[in-house]
Amino acid sequence: MRITIAAIGKLKPGPHRDLAAHYAGRLRTPLAIREVEERRKLSPAELKAREAALLLDAIPKGATIVALDERGTALSSTDFAKRVARWRDSGVADLAFAIGGADGLAEAVRRQAAFVLSLGPATWPHFLVRGMLLEQLYRAETLLAGHPYHRE
Repeated sequence: MRITIAAIGKLKPGPHRDLAAHYAGRLRTPLAIREVEERRKLSPAELKAREAALLLDAIPKGATIVALDERGTALSSTDFAKRVARWRDSGVADLAFAIGGADGLAEAVRRQAAFVLSLGPATWPHFLVRGMLLEQLYRAETLLAGHPYHRE
């Protein structure tokens, strides 16, 4: 299975990019990170719609989409790993995660998603979410490989 992270905005040098790179480098699963952004000044509604189009264009055709959204389902790390395993074991070739911009995801992305994932009830900066998601993907990979989990 291949993983794509489609995200609004380009990470600049600094701690957010360092965190994402740290966990991306630890993954054994093939990974593509596609950063997209709209530079034109648009109204908030137009920007959200445009970002949705950019995200969906960045996702491989036929991929199973997971939208990251505060209104989604929060999973424990173990349950997240089990969900990733179900996708992998059911033959999903491409798993894509969509991370919106500062104003979140448009409904168009959530509608196309097979699953809407929340990283909890707190508000997280969209640039930080990449590192958090990559850490959870790495943790899932290690759990699925049989490494002991200190929380069990």
